[in-house]
Formats: sequence, structure tokens, C-alpha cells
Amino acid sequence: MATVDNAVYVDGRRTADPANLDETFEVMRQRSGMAWIGMYRADPAEIHSVSEEFGLHELAVEDALRGHQRAKLERYGDTLFVVLRPARYLDADEVVEFGEVHVFVGSDFVVTVRQAEAPDLSRVRRRMEGDPQLLSLGPQAVLYGILDEIVDQYAPVVAGLENDIDEIEDEIFTGHADVSRRIYELSREVIEFQRAVQPLVGMLDALQRGAQKYGLVEELQQRLRDVQDHVIRISERADSFRVLLHNALTVQATVVGQRQNDEMRRLSESSLAQSEEVKRISSWAAILFAPTLVGTVYGMNFETMPELGWQLGYPFALALMLIMGVGLYVVFKWRKWL
Repeated sequence: MATVDNAVYVDGRRTADPANLDETFEVMRQRSGMAWIGMYRADPAEIHSVSEEFGLHELAVEDALRGHQRAKLERYGDTLFVVLRPARYLDADEVVEFGEVHVFVGSDFVVTVRQAEAPDLSRVRRRMEGDPQLLSLGPQAVLYGILDEIVDQYAPVVAGLENDIDEIEDEIFTGHADVSRRIYELSREVIEFQRAVQPLVGMLDALQRGAQKYGLVEELQQRLRDVQDHVIRISERADSFRVLLHNALTVQATVVGQRQNDEMRRLSESSLAQSEEVKRISSWAAILFAPTLVGTVYGMNFETMPELGWQLGYPFALALMLIMGVGLYVVFKWRKWL
């Protein structure tokens, strides 16, 4: 069964717990009370039954059945259709989980359709039932209670995101390998959180501007203003988170670039040192090769060689070896290879 809780209220007090929707409609008419029907992932048959009884617009019903809607406030005749995007921070996984709640508000009924486990609307019901004077203000009071609960649940999300951003700032300068991926993932969560929170500012403003049209008494208007103040502060925090993450990504790119430059500089210095060493080795090899070349020429055993019978041949060969070696040394020294 999609119906989680189902009750009829008279003057803010729970007077009946009908076994099914048909009984709810009957008791509601007999006692001129307010029906509050809570559903979880609404069954098409049940929500169509509610739609026929309360005259819900087919487009709103379609949205409630299909889900995946943005936060919005729409009016169809005498019925308000509100889509809210609750959120909660999961400490174990360090991620933000988003839900979806659809609320139909009429003159004498409230129908809530949750698409996820959160939020726990039974807590809202218990809170409202504990304050009959507030609940007696009608379906709009229930809408206020739901809005207040969802906005209150945003506070732990803000704290969790703030803690994640602090961790990212530390990881940037410690060279954590996955920090870029985490920044992107957290940025997506912040954007999704903004999409859940920011529309509430306009929605609450519209409710207050249309107080007479929506049947909001002064007490509810004051309470909604308080909720709106909380929403504005949370929205501003979400905006600041997005800026911080953008700056963190910029700093991360700068840090990575600096590290790459340092590594390239180190490699360049290493290559330069190796190049200088190669020059030194090559220079000494050339210097040592010159005497070897002269000695090799004069060591060839041919019968007719010009210098074989020359008395100065030996000193000349030694002098030639020395001159070539010194000459090469001077050249290499001048070119700073040695």
C-alpha cells in the first residue's frame, strides 16, 4: 500500500484513522474536517482515487506519478501543487542524498507524496498534532510544517558540505591524488543543492504576497517569513560554496601546474648536467684519440714511408701528438666543454 498515514482532523485534533481512502472521504464529509493523506511512491490507483475525490489537476497528478520534478509552486483552481526537494547529508559516504516531495493543498485536504525515504513526514505530523491550535489553521498550516521541516534538514547538509570543502582545501596542498575528482563531485552536489533551495525563496515570497488568495492567516505569514529567512541564509551559503569550489579548482590547477613546472625544471637540469658530462667525456676522448691517430699512422709497417729514414721522425711524431692534444684541449676549453 502506498498510503503510509491517513487521518481526519477537526479543529486541529485527530478524530479518525480510516482504514482506506473511501472511508477517509466519507468521514471527512460527515465531520466537515480536514483530511491529511500521506503516501510513499504513490500507487496510480490510489492517487487517481484521491484525484477524483478532490478534483486534482491531471498535470499535477502526472507530475506526482512520474517524479523527477524541479522545486516549484503551482496553482490549479483552488488547489496548490508544491514540489519540494529535501536533502540529507550521509556522514558515512560524505555525500548529499536528495529526495522529492509533492504536496497537494486544498481547502480541506492535504495530500503528500514522497518519492524517497527522506524526509520523515511522520515527524511533521507528530509535531503538528502536538500543537492543535496551529493545526486548526488548516491545510496551509500543514504546508508550513512540511516546509519548515525540509528547511531545517538543510542545516546539516550545509555543515557537511562546509566540512568537505575544508578537507578539500587541505588536500590541495598535500598533493592528494583524487582531489580534482572530489572537487568536481562536490561541485555537482552544491549545484543540485542550489536547485533545491533557491526556488524556495520565490515560492515563499509568492505565498506571502498571495496571502489572501492562499488563505494564509497572519500567524502563518509570520511563520513563513521565518522559514524564508532561513532559506535565504542557506541559499547564500550554497552560493558561497560554489565560489569556494571554483576557487579551489583554480588553485588546484595552479598547484598542479607548478608541480609540473618544477618537475620539468628538475628534468631539464638533470638533462643539462648529463649533457655537460657527455661533452667532457667526448672532449677527453677526442684529445686521447689524436695521439692514437698519429701513432697508428706511424705504426704502419710499409717499406716505403717518407719518415722511416728521417732522424727527426720520432721527435716529430711525439711533437705532433702533443700539439694535437694541446690544440684540442684549448679548443674544447674555449668552448667550455671542459
